[in-house]
Amino acid sequence: MAARRDGPLMRGAASTPSRRTRLLLAIVVGLLVGCVCAYLYPDGLFRSSSSSLHQTIASINSHQDNSVQCESSERVNMLKSELASLSEKTAELKKQVRDLNMKLQLTERKRDQAQEQFLSLGPQGKAGPFGTVKGLRTNPTVLPDESVNPRLAKILEDIAVQKELIVALANSNVKEMLEVWFENIKRVGIRNYLVVALDDSIEQFCKSKDVPVYRRNPDQDVDSIGKVGGNHAVSGLKFRILREFLQLGYSVLLSDVDIVYLQNPFGHLFRDSDVESMSDGHNNMTAYGYNDVFDEPSMGWARYAHTMRIWVYNSGFFYIRPTIPSIELLDRVATRLSTQKNVWDQAVFNEELFFPSHPGYDSLHASKRTMDMYLFMNSKVLFKTVRKDANLRKLKPVIVHVNYHPDKLPRMKAVVEFYVNGKQTALDPFPDGSEW
Repeated sequence: MAARRDGPLMRGAASTPSRRTRLLLAIVVGLLVGCVCAYLYPDGLFRSSSSSLHQTIASINSHQDNSVQCESSERVNMLKSELASLSEKTAELKKQVRDLNMKLQLTERKRDQAQEQFLSLGPQGKAGPFGTVKGLRTNPTVLPDESVNPRLAKILEDIAVQKELIVALANSNVKEMLEVWFENIKRVGIRNYLVVALDDSIEQFCKSKDVPVYRRNPDQDVDSIGKVGGNHAVSGLKFRILREFLQLGYSVLLSDVDIVYLQNPFGHLFRDSDVESMSDGHNNMTAYGYNDVFDEPSMGWARYAHTMRIWVYNSGFFYIRPTIPSIELLDRVATRLSTQKNVWDQAVFNEELFFPSHPGYDSLHASKRTMDMYLFMNSKVLFKTVRKDANLRKLKPVIVHVNYHPDKLPRMKAVVEFYVNGKQTALDPFPDGSEW
């Protein structure tokens, strides 16, 4: 029996229903899955995943932000600490630079001064014939340094004549004497003078009288003495205050206010020494020095000992040049007055000028000259000698310093009456010395 064979048409007709069935089945399954997903994920499958992802990322970012903030705060604090440390180091470095610059300036200044002094000595040479050799008497001046006090430098530039001026310190305790002082300076025609006011009252008083005045910048140590101090206390301040004048390159004729000016003193100075001062001596011996023989009989053959004596320089009237020894003198005196008790500025001034070097002490190498005692006259010379001598009465001194007598103001006025107004009896009422 022969086998049955289907043709191609029969196979195609049989396969078509099978494909349709599978397609319908797939559609139904898809719809069912869609419904299930719609029920389980009403917001959508991908949206929910995206939201969850965003929440997760936000959580991570928040954690990172908190961590970064903590780290940033710690970092800021650390940077602030480092900045403060660097500021301190910078300030310290600036201070070191300033100190080094100051030391460098001082070194250069000393070098320049040494060079100037060497040049002033001239080339090294042999000693000349007997009686012709002379040593150096005049030290070179310092280089002016206006940075020390620019305000004072400007004032001195306007007032000084040939880099010289008279300077006086004053507070309210000496107001009446100060007026006699500057009125006679004006009368003589001196214009290069300056009052260093130690309080507000004197500053205003000088301005009202058209008197050149300078008020220093506040300084507690100086101001406390200057405002209430007596004559000796104020006198001691000048050694500190004068230093700036010398550093600026000016020669100063320091003057107390118990002085009557009768001539211009600048025409009677030699200017060959560091310090040129009036004397407290009252005759040639005491003013210019003498050999004082000390007698000690118990020594027998060696009973006589020769000593050299001179009466002190008056620290209330002296001319000082702007030299290194002069500035060293001011520094020495000011230091001793500020560190030693019960010392008098005039005594210290003379000890530093005259005491020689000895073991444990190096002396000051400053040149000095004593002023003519009849031109630059103290009140002992006037009242004890001059007024009683017909010839000496005819002399006209440059200044009269009423330093020996406590009744200063009436004696100053009497000096004006005698020398300026010609009243020959003006000095007669006063005793030679003091009545108390």
